Amino acid sequence: MNGLLAAKAGFGKSWYTQAWTEENAEEYDRLAVLDFKDEYRGLVKAGYAKHFIVGPREAEAFGVAEWKQFLKQNPRVVLCRHVDAETWREEVADPVMKANRQLAGTSLTVIDEAHFVAPQRGNVPDGVKGLATTGRGEGASSLWVTQRLTELDETVLAQMMFTILGGFTSSGDLSKIRSIIEYPVEVHNPSVDRVTAALPDELLVDGEALPLRKFTDENGDTVGSEWVYGDESGHIERKDTRNVSMDSTHYGAQGETLKAPGST
Repeated sequence: MNGLLAAKAGFGKSWYTQAWTEENAEEYDRLAVLDFKDEYRGLVKAGYAKHFIVGPREAEAFGVAEWKQFLKQNPRVVLCRHVDAETWREEVADPVMKANRQLAGTSLTVIDEAHFVAPQRGNVPDGVKGLATTGRGEGASSLWVTQRLTELDETVLAQMMFTILGGFTSSGDLSKIRSIIEYPVEVHNPSVDRVTAALPDELLVDGEALPLRKFTDENGDTVGSEWVYGDESGHIERKDTRNVSMDSTHYGAQGETLKAPGST
C-alpha cells in the first residue's frame, strides 16, 4: 500500500509521520526510514529501529547486494542522510528500495522529503519508481512525505492509495491538492477564517466549515494539527493529532523565530 503524507513546513508533518511509522513498524518484516533531516531518531531511542548514518563512504560502498545483506541483519532501521540530495536519491534511496523489494517478506519504506527522492523535474531512479508502481504487489508498502507537492513526481503521486493532507498556503500546492481530491480545497488553507464552499459533513467541526487548524502552546510550539485522511474507496475523515499519542519522542526542530524591528 502506498500513502502520501503532506503539509507545509511547521504544520506537524514529521511528528505525524513518526506516529504513523510507530503504529505500523511492527506490522512488517522490515522497516526502512529514509530520514532526510535526522528527525526520526526518536524511533531508535524507543526501540522501534536501529540508527545508521549514511555518509559518502557508505553511499559509495553499498549497492543493492550490500543493502540486502544489511537489511537482513537490521530489519528495522532509520537511515540518516549525511550526503547531498542527489547522492541520497541515486546512491542510497534507489538501492535501498530495490533491496527491500527483492527480499522475501513484507516491508515498509518511509521516504522523508520525498520531492528530493522523486523530483518532478529531473531523474527519478528505477528503484524509486518501482517501489511506487509495482512494490505493493510484492508486499512492499511505502509512505511518501513532502512539503512541496508541486515538486513531487507525477508518476509517484498517481500511485497513492491513500492521502493524509494537512495545511498549505502555497497557491501551487493548493492547486495540486485540488487535482487529487473531490472536496473543496479551501479546507486545506489555514490562512482563511472559514471555508465558504460546502464541506462534506465528515470535514465539519461541530457543524462549522472551518479550515484545518494548527494548535500551539504559550511558547508558540506546535502541540497538534488537523488533517484530512482520504482513500481510494472515497472515505474521508478529519483527524486531530492532539488525539494521537506515541511511545517514542519526536526530536524534529521547531525552527527559530524572527522578531520585527522595534519589538520587545
